[in-house]
Amino acid sequence: MAYREFEPPAELSGVVVCTWERAVPDAAAAQAKRVLPDGCTDIVWRNGELVVAGPDSGPAMTPLAPGETVIGLRLRPGTAGQALGLPASELRDARIPLEDLWGELGRDIEERVAHAGAAEPRRHALEEVALAHLADAGGPDALVLAATRWLGRPGARVSSLSDALATSERQLLRRFKAAVGYGPKTLDRVLRFQRFLALAPAVARGEDELARVAAELGYADQAHLSRECMSLSGLTPTELVATWTAGEP
Repeated sequence: MAYREFEPPAELSGVVVCTWERAVPDAAAAQAKRVLPDGCTDIVWRNGELVVAGPDSGPAMTPLAPGETVIGLRLRPGTAGQALGLPASELRDARIPLEDLWGELGRDIEERVAHAGAAEPRRHALEEVALAHLADAGGPDALVLAATRWLGRPGARVSSLSDALATSERQLLRRFKAAVGYGPKTLDRVLRFQRFLALAPAVARGEDELARVAAELGYADQAHLSRECMSLSGLTPTELVATWTAGEP
């Protein structure tokens, strides 16, 4: 199974993380894909349909078919609500056809992507749609984007975050749910977990230890890391390190 990410055009880089494609060459590669929370929302093309996916708060298993190529466009945390024109909390842990969100416009976009043909032109078609739509949608919530840069790091606290941004915790929670899909505490957990995943290959190679990694990332202890891994991936840290290195998630 081949998975690749591609940088978006400069005009989209503030809102879009990347476009991506996943090719499933044969039956041997068609195992279910474990999707892990990353705070992002994706627009995904597969089986002739565009679907809005996420943001996830836990693991999701996605079946894959031999010979299919799935493509997507990944929105940065905090940008989905404004970009898609609805509170992102309505998308939490969901997979919703774009047509159900945007009606005739969603159908038109689907047709445009379908007519593009191969994976690369379909990715470019998604970028062009994003450029056209985001120009009319307006910019994302600047306060939420500022907050996302603080979270997921050792010592991050929502109380100190709201003070630093001169807003209340209640106001911050409301704006996060609209822009991200869940509150800052959940995003903090998800982003810290993603930092753990970035260190997983080093742990698998024996170049680092779970206890030290847990302390470095700001977990209370290794047991805390284990609980978070089970909650966010359905696997223990040891199982997750092995499967991540093997390319499962």
